[in-house]
Amino acid sequence: MGAKSGGTSTATFDLLSAINGLGLPEGDAVHLASLDVRDGSGDRNLADGRTWSRAVPNDGRTSYQYSRNLRRFLKEEPYDIYHTNGMWLDVNHATCAAASRFGKPYVITPHGMLYPEALQRSAWKKWPLRKLFFDKDILQASCLHATCETEAHHIRTLGYKGPVAVIGNPVVCPAIAEKLISERSYSAPFSTKRIGFLGRLHPIKAVENIIRAVALKPEKNVEINIMGSGSSEYETFLRSETERLGIAERVHFLGFVNGDAKFEQLARLDALFVPSDMENFGMIIPEALLVGTPVMASLGTPWQSLNEECCGWWTDNSPESIAKVIGEIETAAPERLREMGSRGRRLVIDRFAATKVAASMFRLYQWLAGTASKPEFVYDE
Repeated sequence: MGAKSGGTSTATFDLLSAINGLGLPEGDAVHLASLDVRDGSGDRNLADGRTWSRAVPNDGRTSYQYSRNLRRFLKEEPYDIYHTNGMWLDVNHATCAAASRFGKPYVITPHGMLYPEALQRSAWKKWPLRKLFFDKDILQASCLHATCETEAHHIRTLGYKGPVAVIGNPVVCPAIAEKLISERSYSAPFSTKRIGFLGRLHPIKAVENIIRAVALKPEKNVEINIMGSGSSEYETFLRSETERLGIAERVHFLGFVNGDAKFEQLARLDALFVPSDMENFGMIIPEALLVGTPVMASLGTPWQSLNEECCGWWTDNSPESIAKVIGEIETAAPERLREMGSRGRRLVIDRFAATKVAASMFRLYQWLAGTASKPEFVYDE
């Protein structure tokens, strides 16, 4: 649950925070069990100080993170329901095993890790883990949780025939978002436009397509802010592309940003670009929409609602398609960008506000515990 651990950790923390903020019925409690961050890592546990957090000393070994401490915790007392987030780590299998040992239901949220493209990455590691543990864990789960319809389809393709709950990731609206919305302005047509990318720097993110799109345009009134960290080799490649294409002076690498600084940077953009070849939910998309920034997302993301709600562009991620979107942004009147921003913010608040997602997840728990009827977002094969 380290702050630097990525989207799965953040989404899990936000979900547990929101569930425990619902005012649960007396006698109900939802706990978060995890390995603590390692001493000297320079990281911090997102759930530090929360009464519902159960962080055990980090004795994880190998890339599988085998942990006797976590397994010992899971043996201490049975919970009514178990829910594991992610795949391919000892904590995920051990949680399913503990539920089975106590005869309790369990939920798996794969967070996009069962997409065909995800399974192909490091397949030599995942294949033996699937055969040893995870295929059985998946097929015997009481329910799988998908964050979008596309993920639910891939879960079915894998052979799982049990219930699938489709619930989006929770989006927390920070206090600074209100301030940024009230202060932001939208630039005039043909003035300098600032577009951006924010996320992990990895080849699957296809950030080079934004750079190549800008290079296709002879005008020099577009700047790119690239925010994020990750593969040093990939960042070196991106920098070399800016030099090769002659636009290095218009591309700014800002490094890793989070917290209020992340939202401040998003609010400075005329549009955020998410050209990933594949993205499961893409938390950065609703976060940008929250501060009124329109978003271009690739067809590899489940964000067709950007087109349906007229708050962005859901389109092919080729440089040519991205250049076309940039052209629309260049000529857009401030009123149009402001209206797009307002519609995007409303979309996020209506569908993905953390309290709404938390209430849906708790309804799922109640159904699995036999104390409530089956929710409408749970689908059988």
